[in-house]
Amino acid sequence: MRPIVYRHPALTLPAVVALGGGHGLSASLKALRKLTNRLTAIVTVADDGGSSGRLRKEFDILPPGDLRMALAALCSDDEIEQTWAEVLQSRFSGDGELGGHAIGNLLIAGIWQTVPDKVEGLEMVAQLLHIQGHVLPMSLEPLVIEAEVRGANPNRPDEVSTVVGQEAVALAEGEILSIRLTPENPPAAPEALRAVRQADFVTLGPGSWYSSVMPHLLVPELADAIVRTKARRILILNLSQSADETQGYTASQHVEALLDHEPRLRFHDVLVDPTFMDARLEGVCKAMKAKLTVADVRARDGSAQHDKNKLSAVLASVMGL
Repeated sequence: MRPIVYRHPALTLPAVVALGGGHGLSASLKALRKLTNRLTAIVTVADDGGSSGRLRKEFDILPPGDLRMALAALCSDDEIEQTWAEVLQSRFSGDGELGGHAIGNLLIAGIWQTVPDKVEGLEMVAQLLHIQGHVLPMSLEPLVIEAEVRGANPNRPDEVSTVVGQEAVALAEGEILSIRLTPENPPAAPEALRAVRQADFVTLGPGSWYSSVMPHLLVPELADAIVRTKARRILILNLSQSADETQGYTASQHVEALLDHEPRLRFHDVLVDPTFMDARLEGVCKAMKAKLTVADVRARDGSAQHDKNKLSAVLASVMGL
């Protein structure tokens, strides 16, 4: 990996690792890049829908979509880099073979055909975009999410069945009881393990809880690195229950779902917006000796999205920056 070139050599900026996937990880990265340029995104690689799913099936590669979104999120706010971010995120229109494909997905897939090393290929894209940071997959092999769901068939609300695939899990009706990865116990990307071990801060969330956030805890080597790291672990909760995966979940139930899948996990800090705070969350945080920060991080339009400036300011306070 290329060395970080500090914008302000006199300052020692913290090494921060952000774990997640999709829009949730993008939100945390946009906030964190305002605080440090020693930032590494570790991205889930189980997506099987849309453009990513099509490329994964055709070329047997890691799904590039969440990796692309992380790269775009690390682009700075200047005009040139934001133009690059828009190019990466834009999609081909029409019903032809290219219809629906994100340009960034095709760029990553094309580079991987020339540069088989997945991490090196992503680093080439990062250099092209002049981003300050790194994007890594959590594993170097594409993974499949499976979930045990009660009531996936609305006609049989008490029946437990297996739902296969990230897209299917994200859209599944009923209550998700547990998730697992296939292949079981996949190896973590060595660079991801190194980043977690060397970090000053590690953040998890927000995002689709079962299909983007929790998969990191199902890669044994990565989960162990997260549990054992000397970094300060920060959990960024969603702004509300989702309409699918965590329908009906309170904020405290989101935390408990993580602990159910990785009982050793403890956070030093838990960050929640006041609109999603519930009566039990304080007790759950106290039980794992985590500091609870209740702060307004919601977008000003009231949507269920984090405002990058608000979130950045709160994270700076939590990190003591």
